[in-house]
Amino acid sequence: MNTRLYNFSTTVKQDPSLDSQYAANLKANKCKSLNDNSTILEMDPGSSRSFDLSYYRLVLKRRGLFQSDSALTTNSATLKVINDLVNGSEKKFFKAFAKSMEKMGRVKVKTGSAGVIRTRCSVAGS
Repeated sequence: MNTRLYNFSTTVKQDPSLDSQYAANLKANKCKSLNDNSTILEMDPGSSRSFDLSYYRLVLKRRGLFQSDSALTTNSATLKVINDLVNGSEKKFFKAFAKSMEKMGRVKVKTGSAGVIRTRCSVAGS
């Protein structure tokens, strides 16, 4: 998170995709310097102990903690999914989530010598 706040790129100090008020609050109250590696932040402030759509609402407000959160809004397909979730019913979300967990449970994870640890997630066998 600190990189997004203080050292995003060689030309921009703060990640422009991050809501400026959220960033100011984090700088003032949580991540006070680039070198602060001890502060613990909630991914879903105010809702971290419940399972709901709050995370997705924050992502749409450009208040996702991670750069990967904001990346969800830069792709039209993922943005549509998020908008559909936020504008739909929580009951429908819970049902879809349960179904996805069942599918994940059917994935045959390779372990031991059959498995491969990727050093680059986007490249198989890397």
